[in-house]
Formats: sequence, structure tokens, C-alpha cells
Amino acid sequence: MVKNHPMTEEAPLPIPGLKQKTEVPSLWTRPKNARAVYVLAHGAGTGMRHSFLDGFAEALHERQIATFRFDFPYRAAGKKVPDRAPTLEATVAAAVARAHVLAPDLPLFAGGKSMGGRMTAQWLARASVADTQTPVRGLIFLGFPLHPPKKPSVARAECLYDCPVPMLFLQGSRDALADLKLLHGVLTRLGERATLHEIPDADHSFAQLKRQPPPTGGMLAHLADTSVTFMATHAIGGPS
Repeated sequence: MVKNHPMTEEAPLPIPGLKQKTEVPSLWTRPKNARAVYVLAHGAGTGMRHSFLDGFAEALHERQIATFRFDFPYRAAGKKVPDRAPTLEATVAAAVARAHVLAPDLPLFAGGKSMGGRMTAQWLARASVADTQTPVRGLIFLGFPLHPPKKPSVARAECLYDCPVPMLFLQGSRDALADLKLLHGVLTRLGERATLHEIPDADHSFAQLKRQPPPTGGMLAHLADTSVTFMATHAIGGPS
């Protein structure tokens, strides 16, 4: 896996702006001839070394995409309950800043799995409203959690409308955290900024029903290919 790749560097990531001095672990991997960098945040119930993120980062590495992964403070402390949104957003901000320092020459994209993607969007929305400059060229969501299971709502989408960059939604058609009818309405409002890539019969973890033929090369390769195409499309222009 990419976490053991010789090009991977593990280092503490300080998080400025919190009441207590806080550092979390991070993983940085830059392949030869890298074309872009993706700041990859984990979901609520996992961490940066989860097998799904390992596999996705490896698939991106094979496609010349650098990745910066990190744990949120609650995960680094061995807790199960996520931190409050300001702490999560501050962690995303620190990760994006570090990735930009590590690779100022590469177009930078951000997002992540479920909660990690949502917190990235919330941070970027606040930064944009405050007219704070960021290097983010686009957001890639690996299962955007539009609402809790069996509680359909679009309240969590409010942050997306203040994100000024292109967004890619990789979404399973059976995702219990995103009613596709509601998501389509959100994307319509977002207009040209939003791209939806629907995975047939896939759930929130991108596991498909047996009746559905798997994507050529496997699910992680398919998600990586779609992400890289999005990055290539939006690598020129945007914030610097």
C-alpha cells in the first residue's frame, strides 16, 4: 500500500488556531512526474490509514497524483466521536496549507470520504465568504453525506453554495446518506460547478450489489480514473 511506499513521508501536522496546542499525524506521498495533489480527509468512523483510503491513495499514486492524508484530532487521540466542526475545519485548513507548501508547483484539490469531504467544503465556504485566498482548484467528494440515514434533508448542502470552485461528487446510487433525488436538486442549483458521477448499485462505502458488474479494473481504479479526469479538466486556472 502507498502508506509504506518509499516516497511516503510521515510527519506531525500542527493545527493553528485551537485553544490547546494540537498536532495530528499526516502522510505525504509524491510520485515522480506528479501532475496534481489531492488533500484526502477521512470519514467519521475511520482514519487516514483505513484500507479504502490506502487503496485510493495508491491508485492516485499510480496515476501521478500526490496525496496528503491526515487524522482529525479525535482520531489521533483514539476517540470515536468526531470533534466539533470548528476543530475539524481548522484541521482541514492546516492540511491544505501544508500540502501547498510541500507542492507549490502542483494544482491542489481537496475533499475526502464522507465527513472529511463535507468538512472540507465547510472550511472552503467559510474561507470564501471571508475572502480568504486558498490554493484549492476543486473539491472531490467520495460519498458526500447529504443527510443522516433515513433523515432526508438538504441542510448539509448549504456550505456547497459558497464554494466557488468546481466540485466532483462520486456517489453510489444506494447511498443511505444521500437521497439522489435531493442531491440532483442541489447539483442543479450549483450549476456548472458540480459534476455527478453515479456508481450503479453502490452504497456509501462504494460496495455494489452482486448483480452489478464491477467497474473495469476495480472500484478504486474507477474512482481514481474519474477523479484524475476531473483534475486534468480543472488543473489550469482557478485560485493560485
